[in-house]
Amino acid sequence: MQDPRAIVAGFDGSAEAAAAVRWAVRQARAARCPLHVVHCSLWPLLTRHLGPVPGVSGSGLEQSAQSILEEGVACARAEGPGLDIRGTLLHGLPAQLLAEAAAGGRMLVVGSRGLGGFLGLLVGSVSLELAATAACPVAVIREDLHPAGPVVVAVNGSGSRAALEDASHLAAGAGAKLIVVHVRQTQARPKHGGPDAEAAGDDVLQAAVRAAAALAPAVDVQGKLLSGKSVAAALLGASEGAAVLVVGTKGYGAVKETLGSTAHAVLHHARGPVLVSRRRG
Repeated sequence: MQDPRAIVAGFDGSAEAAAAVRWAVRQARAARCPLHVVHCSLWPLLTRHLGPVPGVSGSGLEQSAQSILEEGVACARAEGPGLDIRGTLLHGLPAQLLAEAAAGGRMLVVGSRGLGGFLGLLVGSVSLELAATAACPVAVIREDLHPAGPVVVAVNGSGSRAALEDASHLAAGAGAKLIVVHVRQTQARPKHGGPDAEAAGDDVLQAAVRAAAALAPAVDVQGKLLSGKSVAAALLGASEGAAVLVVGTKGYGAVKETLGSTAHAVLHHARGPVLVSRRRG
């Protein structure tokens, strides 16, 4: 069973995964918790010939997978000397195995590993599946451009309690400012709007700011009320320069029943780290 205090980081040898491991190390150090680096090898699903080539030292698919894991662990130890770090090699489908490895843990951290460039859609299928199905918060790391920046959290009309909790803990651990953002979505032909809608949006925001301040009394908490046709676009703009953008999973999902459409769009287009605040069940 996963250590409930641990952060799990998936590593596949890519530059994005290395960035994810380094980001995970910083979170583990701030939270004073263990880090578990996991590499998932697909080779046993594709072939039975995993052993070394006769006469060639250090060869073979199993050895290659073990070397990737060791690279990930070495990356973590270089970033966080003295941190409690362990590594595990698993065999099978990465999304399934990483979700199982992180179940009951503090957080799962993965790289984006998208193909990149096409219409700005950069997140990979494994990262997206984990963000939609894992039983713990999932951080997807593409680039880590502003590690000293504020933590930005999006709240909707429900108050987004899980996202507020995760964002407050991140901000407290990093000693960072927390910016709570609520976006009032506008329509081309609004049925409802004007002062009442704006006042309702401000009520949502102020309630969230008070909740965040109670969760992290030592953190500088600020609120920002925005309006726009696209909630995701407004959040992406508000998170420019942020250390991480935290979003919930509830919404009218493009990936139905698991990931709201806003979180889905943010994951595809964000340049910096995104934490999707998932909870078991």
